[in-house]
Amino acid sequence: MRKESKKIEFKEKISKSYLKTVSAYSNYKDGKIIFGINDNGEIIGLEKVTENKLNIENTINDSIKPKPEYTLDVEKIEGKNCIVLNVKKGDFPPYYYNGKAYKRNDTSTVEVDRVELNRLILQGSNLDYETIEIENEKLEFKFLEKKLKEIVGIKELNLDILKTLNLYENKKFNIAAELFADNNNRKFSGIDIVVLGENINKILLRENIERKSILEQYSDAISTFERYYEYEEIVGAERVTKEKISKEAFRESVANAIVHRLWDINANIKIVMSNDKIEIISPGSLPPGMSEDEYMRGYVSVLRNPIIANIFYRLGIIEKFGTGIKRIKYEYRENFVKPSFEIYENSIRITLPIIETVPSNLVNGEVKVFEILKKREKLSRKEIEELSGYNKSKVIRSINGLIEKSIVEQLGKGRSVKYQLKK
Repeated sequence: MRKESKKIEFKEKISKSYLKTVSAYSNYKDGKIIFGINDNGEIIGLEKVTENKLNIENTINDSIKPKPEYTLDVEKIEGKNCIVLNVKKGDFPPYYYNGKAYKRNDTSTVEVDRVELNRLILQGSNLDYETIEIENEKLEFKFLEKKLKEIVGIKELNLDILKTLNLYENKKFNIAAELFADNNNRKFSGIDIVVLGENINKILLRENIERKSILEQYSDAISTFERYYEYEEIVGAERVTKEKISKEAFRESVANAIVHRLWDINANIKIVMSNDKIEIISPGSLPPGMSEDEYMRGYVSVLRNPIIANIFYRLGIIEKFGTGIKRIKYEYRENFVKPSFEIYENSIRITLPIIETVPSNLVNGEVKVFEILKKREKLSRKEIEELSGYNKSKVIRSINGLIEKSIVEQLGKGRSVKYQLKK
């Protein structure tokens, strides 16, 4: 049974309601409208397809401003004539229908709100929110200056450097400058940190970091991490600082949340710290033009806030070409539990687990078998026997224990059976 989705809409008949969806696809992502299929996915077909096709074309050209990019084709589906309208995401949003802009919300089409409309207008003008000029002329940058002196080696922060950093242009500061300023008087969102005890009902710390430079907000978050997740261990004659959770992965996650978040919505970055993990939730989903697969693989970096990203890069906080996710994954390359990345329509959640290279619930020979399988892709029972030095019964017992704990999975049957760690 055919089903509608965010990218496909069915129309049994031709009525002007489809024009809202043309606006939505033009504003956000490519999509398809098929005329001649009802809401249940049943093929009804159309008559007078040539006449109807011309009518659709004329209606789109007269009703959507600016003119969208699309193709119209007549296709036979299960022997019945249907019209397929493919709409391309446009380069000059917003695309209006009757003076309103639309977006897809799951399988429905809805009007965008004022904030979304402003984003579309900026996008159509090839501008970013952070570049909008402000009237405040009395911004101070003591924290930014301190960091630039420490890391870049400047003597003082002057107007020329602020221009080089794209914080000052046409004799005016912009929103990016306001975000880096110490006296951040505008009600920008900040960072909420909650530190949990043994369970969610026990809160050890609740902290709201805002109305200060985003660099200082970042620094405060790192300080909270150090307080709760760093400890000293005596190794030989020395005290060695160790981490319960990867500090580098945490730094990268918080920096990415600040650099890539949407700053025009009233929602704080949320950091939830607990005994076994840290969750970092960033407002706003992926930037337009970036797929979930590209984000996860780190193939493409689409910068939502290029001015902020450039300054974080100059200060050595992030790498320039979108390697954040790769760096987080690399920090956990030896860890049994990997970080997770969840992408929603209005937020991105990164979960960093505690450092645990071997599961804590393993017994007897399971530890050795686990370590062997961690270093190799797939092994037979006989190969595990040879590498471990265990006899057949001990290997079988260890493998079965790991399977019961959902750590190892069996591949194949009979003599071709092999084992590997669950992915």
